[in-house]
Amino acid sequence: MSALLEISELEVGYGAIAALHGVSLEVRAGEVVSLIGANGAGKTTLLRTISGLLAPRQGSIRFDGQELTRLGAHQIVCRGVSQVPEGRIVFPNMSVRDNLDLGAYIRRDRMGVRADLERMYELFPRLRERERQRAGTLSGGEQQMLAIARALMSRPRLLLMDEPSLGLAPILVREIFRTVAEISRQGMTILLVEQNAHMALGIADRGYVMETGNIVLSDTRENLLRNAEVKSAYLGG
Repeated sequence: MSALLEISELEVGYGAIAALHGVSLEVRAGEVVSLIGANGAGKTTLLRTISGLLAPRQGSIRFDGQELTRLGAHQIVCRGVSQVPEGRIVFPNMSVRDNLDLGAYIRRDRMGVRADLERMYELFPRLRERERQRAGTLSGGEQQMLAIARALMSRPRLLLMDEPSLGLAPILVREIFRTVAEISRQGMTILLVEQNAHMALGIADRGYVMETGNIVLSDTRENLLRNAEVKSAYLGG
């Protein structure tokens, strides 16, 4: 199967500081690929570069055969790539419904948007209950649900997820990951950045391990879960 997302020899820096050193990876259509690593490994930098929020110094990002590195963030969303950012970043003074409508701002198919809105409420029933509530008054878990639903409202072909478990209680983390697994079963391709390696690999087809801006290991979920170094560094032994 050919890759939907192909990243080759990507180099990104902040001023004189190099953040990514020749990173290469791929995500095939329908896969969940998890990217694990410690804080500061470069995982968020990679997602921000794919989304067009950072410009690479060199290297290639191809999505469905088209080069993305010269496109702006808006154009990349229009191509079918949507990101759930770290820390949720909902619009706090807008209602849940308005946040969801904003996620569909690039679309003109009103009937399709209405159908997808209903699908989001089925995925996240609490959002239906809080449709008219200001997003800033939601709990952390509810804001994470809203951030995921908002990203899905653009009807992406690739969903980038940055630390969806960050700051959430364990019971909410399990709920969020159950929903991510359900989104995957419905056919969504997902690149997931997550420090909770157990949860991330539990729903992944394949995974990459990142250290100090480099991909140091890639393998299937099963092999990574059995790998002694991965177990020691990321899975608590």
